[in-house]
Amino acid sequence: MTADSAETAEIRRKRLRMRSWRRGTREMDLLLGRYADARLATMDLAALDHFDALLAESDRDLMDWVLGHSPPPAGLAAEIARIAAFAVGHRDAVT
Repeated sequence: MTADSAETAEIRRKRLRMRSWRRGTREMDLLLGRYADARLATMDLAALDHFDALLAESDRDLMDWVLGHSPPPAGLAAEIARIAAFAVGHRDAVT
């Protein structure tokens, strides 16, 4: 058994929450951190996989995708759309 396979869903959610809040840019910390706080608890394993993959991307690319400046990769498009919709609905919390 590898360390990755031993990671429980609860530990994984905690790890993803930490990575969401410690991005490197304040804007992405606020956006992804608040999104993670609101959504991680209800994500199934497939959604956690997608979010984990998204967090491996650079802040610059993520910001461009969320703002619609460039199209996200097909595998991340649905999650980026959910994050963008979340940001619009929570604009007052990010400023």
